[in-house]
Amino acid sequence: MAVKLEEQLLEILACPCPEHAPLQVGTPDDPEADFLTCTACGRSFPVRDGIPVLLLDEAVEPSSAG
Repeated sequence: MAVKLEEQLLEILACPCPEHAPLQVGTPDDPEADFLTCTACGRSFPVRDGIPVLLLDEAVEPSSAG
């Protein structure tokens, strides 16, 4: 199921990594995944019950994603 977030919310959300880059819906391999992916570091953050979990401890690293 694709992540459903308001466009305004998605515009202000940023990765908690030092770059604070924007996030995109899904993962590179699955644009319908319930994740938000950092456009800089590549970490994917889960979206649970419609709530983005932007904790580095919960992130999937790019090398282990997919």
